[in-house]
Amino acid sequence: MLEMLDATSEMQDRTLLIVDDDRPFLQRLARAMESRGFTVTTAETVADGLASVEGGAPAFAVVDMRLGDGNGLDVISALKRRRPEARGIILTGYGNIATAVNAVKMGAVDYLAKPADADDICAALNAQGDYKPQLPENPMSADRVRWEHIQRVYELCGRNVSETARRLSMHRRTLQRILAKRAPR
Repeated sequence: MLEMLDATSEMQDRTLLIVDDDRPFLQRLARAMESRGFTVTTAETVADGLASVEGGAPAFAVVDMRLGDGNGLDVISALKRRRPEARGIILTGYGNIATAVNAVKMGAVDYLAKPADADDICAALNAQGDYKPQLPENPMSADRVRWEHIQRVYELCGRNVSETARRLSMHRRTLQRILAKRAPR
């Protein structure tokens, strides 16, 4: 009987932690998720996200991959250690296959590209079993994916053009021209 009560209370736990350093996006998403029945806690840093998890691990989490003070996967990993059945989603504007695989290995149930729609996030959080996310209506172009990758490597190299060019096997001047342009659509 006690086990059945625990299972029932687990299913009704709608606590959600959202960790994102983009404050306007964080506030909009928090309001949208509250309107969908979640009890939302927000954090803008990895440190605050970890503190929230330690204070009481939520049933759900939506975490940005890249935060000012570290990697959002640390929050997902801590959540899964404290509450293995918790469902976490990684959001990122710098998506690639390697980070998606790493996110799933760390315990995330899905990996969504920003800007993510609240309905997509809610569907991914509530998904069961063999859920597969729908294909985006407007997927990124190959030029946009390339640009995102270059930007990610540039950031990882501490915005050092020479080091970024070396790692991308690209001439430094070519890289400078690409960095000076706007992101393709």
